[in-house]
Amino acid sequence: MLSSILAQVPWQSPTIDYHAIAPEIVLAGGICLIILVDLFVSESRKWITATLTGFVMLAALVPVLTLAVSDADVRTMFDGRYVVDEFALTLKALFLVAGYVVVLLSQNHVEEGDYYQGEYYTLLLTSVTGMVMMASSRDLVSIFVALEFLSIPAYMLAAWRKRDRKSNEAGVKYYLLGVFASAVMLYGMSLLYGVTGSTLLSEIGSKLTVEGQFGGVEALAITFVIIGFAFKVSAVPFHSWAPDTYEGAPTPVTAFLSVASKAAGFVALVTLIYVGFPQAKDVWQPFIWVMAAVTMTVGNLLALRQTNIVRMLAYSSISQGGFILMPLAVAGTGDAAGPALQAVIVYLLVYAAMNLGMFAVVIAASRTTRSGEISSFGGLFSYAPALGVLMTIFLASLAGIPPLGGWIAKFSAFRAVLEAGNGWAYAIAVIGAINSVVAFGYYGNIMREVWMKPAPNGETSAVRTPSSLVAALSITVAGTLLFGILPGTIMRFGDLVDLTGAFGG
Repeated sequence: MLSSILAQVPWQSPTIDYHAIAPEIVLAGGICLIILVDLFVSESRKWITATLTGFVMLAALVPVLTLAVSDADVRTMFDGRYVVDEFALTLKALFLVAGYVVVLLSQNHVEEGDYYQGEYYTLLLTSVTGMVMMASSRDLVSIFVALEFLSIPAYMLAAWRKRDRKSNEAGVKYYLLGVFASAVMLYGMSLLYGVTGSTLLSEIGSKLTVEGQFGGVEALAITFVIIGFAFKVSAVPFHSWAPDTYEGAPTPVTAFLSVASKAAGFVALVTLIYVGFPQAKDVWQPFIWVMAAVTMTVGNLLALRQTNIVRMLAYSSISQGGFILMPLAVAGTGDAAGPALQAVIVYLLVYAAMNLGMFAVVIAASRTTRSGEISSFGGLFSYAPALGVLMTIFLASLAGIPPLGGWIAKFSAFRAVLEAGNGWAYAIAVIGAINSVVAFGYYGNIMREVWMKPAPNGETSAVRTPSSLVAALSITVAGTLLFGILPGTIMRFGDLVDLTGAFGG
């Protein structure tokens, strides 16, 4: 009976573009490889898993580059639910390079901490795979699956130091609040499916076409979905997990969460706004405006009070998230849609370089100071001049001082806001400008410690920086300087991502 019914069903296998999904295939193979290698190598040779993970990240980057130079601008699969275009390729490259830098940051940190190395790198690769999938997802189901794929390993990585009370607290708090946010977001997605009858973003966008005439269910659904991703990007008031999680997690994991995980949240948010809710600006635009203004302000004010550098960077990351939200707060106004999208991409690329570099300096210096207090970096230039200069470069870039990469990121954000040309746009620009000045207060405080304060306890011993950290510092400082001195290099990536090409029309 069942066989006769199945025989009448017109089965049609989906067309798979294996070149388009080659990065995901490489990462999936790498996960299996790391698990197998970890099973068969001795404890004294577990370091090989870090090396293999780095090679897997670079190997996955190769098809991204070949896709970028191929003739096909847009490759779609599964009826438009999975799209590989210039937007997706740019973000896939960001996730893979950021993942590679995090591997460099982790190598000695994990070895010396006596962590489970094979499991650590397996989870890291799994989370990066979810991020790579997120960049191409154009369907509510695939977006949710990608989100969980990247989030669940991150929950475990945050609690990796299982004998450390703060690390356990970090993992539990991140997990509980993350599950709550996922539940809220999934409820919003179910409501969207109920009112539109589809999970495909382009179809949802076409059915939500009448501006200003949305019912309460549609508005509630859109709000719940945005709240779910607001947690992922640690926007106020959904930020309470970030400081404790950042402080308790291993520092390389903190760097990973602050850059790659945050970028993945913004990618999903941008995709939903531009593809799923383009005509619902009356619902999401005021909400994001308020979140942007409050996030950058609260993040800055709380960062001023911190004495621990990781907690300070956590609140700095919250504030930077507010600056990335700022262009999206006016994306539905006037001619600001294109510049807003470009500004978000440029900001994410620059932020990844300078923030990963900052964490690399913190990890390198903490090998000697054995402390995360800001005062422990006093006199860093006197006994580790190279690290002192690098820390100053990254701090100045985070503050947006020319000619470092941070200035072009903030410039593109303010330019996108001013393109909107209305009172709300000018108001958010003024709030952003004030916060840019305030932010220099805590960045400048660390610079003062590095250059003007004496070393604590008369510390004068040279800092020994492992080769993996030297490589990470070299990559990040090169990106920070290149993006600032030659802004056309980074702006070209933003120009590639236009509204027609970014989301397949």
